[in-house]
Amino acid sequence: MKNMYYSDMNRRFFLMSMSSLSLTKSLAEDFPTKSIKLIIPYAPGGATDILGRSIAQKMSDILGQAVIVDNKAGAGGNIGADFVAKSTPDGYTLVMGTIGTHAINSSLYTKMPFDPVKDFSPISLVLTNQLVLLVNPSLPIKTIDDLVSYSKMSNVRLNFGSAGNGSSHHLSSEMLKAKAGIVMEHIPYKGSAPALTDLMSGTIQVLFSDIAGALAYIKADRVRALAVGGLRRSSLLPELPTIAEGLKIPGFEVSAWMGILAPANTPNGVIEKLNLVLNKITKMQDVKERFFDLGAEPTGSSPQEFTDHIKLETLKWNQIVNQAKVKLS
Repeated sequence: MKNMYYSDMNRRFFLMSMSSLSLTKSLAEDFPTKSIKLIIPYAPGGATDILGRSIAQKMSDILGQAVIVDNKAGAGGNIGADFVAKSTPDGYTLVMGTIGTHAINSSLYTKMPFDPVKDFSPISLVLTNQLVLLVNPSLPIKTIDDLVSYSKMSNVRLNFGSAGNGSSHHLSSEMLKAKAGIVMEHIPYKGSAPALTDLMSGTIQVLFSDIAGALAYIKADRVRALAVGGLRRSSLLPELPTIAEGLKIPGFEVSAWMGILAPANTPNGVIEKLNLVLNKITKMQDVKERFFDLGAEPTGSSPQEFTDHIKLETLKWNQIVNQAKVKLS
């Protein structure tokens, strides 16, 4: 009798599991049946917002349902990301995650409302955005080797700016300091624009910037570009070496990135469907041109590749945050 009881339980469990799998598969095939909300965890008008809206429009066109952008800014992107982490895992609430929300913040903030790995189902990386290392053109610095040598002169004081404490611009400079032995003092700003203004005036001498934001000033010789932070040269500034080339530091990379994630436990079928859509978008010629104009490169991936990328980036930036002793409450 006991064996018959367990056999019956096993049979019912099997049938329930098969029924659940069938329902999940059906939901994924029908997805989406209503509008999708894409949370941008930063204020309107910034790079994440502009690029996120471009992606949202293309998703709407392909899926046949509206993809509505909702800006939930604050706490370095944590408020918006946390909103999605705690949303229903059905694919209808997504977040444009960034190097900040899903790699840097977990080390930077003393208290995090979410786990950037465990609380999300990564769908796809969508773009990378190289940073460019700039100096004030009045300095006798033409190359990154010159910068290293100049920083070590006894009568020299170099200040580097950033878009704010804990920003990718700030921590990229901290990585450069650590790897190249450069001595500089940090001057944080509320955004890249005022930092660029002070770089041109000579108030600060060094700055990592998004290429798009600095390109016009580079071409007008109002700032001098020394190198780009990615693993390969930028097509926007092909004459510039990478920092890895210039300093002969293999693997040195400082690039911003963005990707789309869903809450953890979102059905695999939904993730796979959205992944196919996003990889299709990143291959579109008009998307490539739009991103290129903004200094970004469309970069598709599988969900697993994006997961691995987040883990590696988190480890890398955790080391830099700890070395620099940077913490935000």
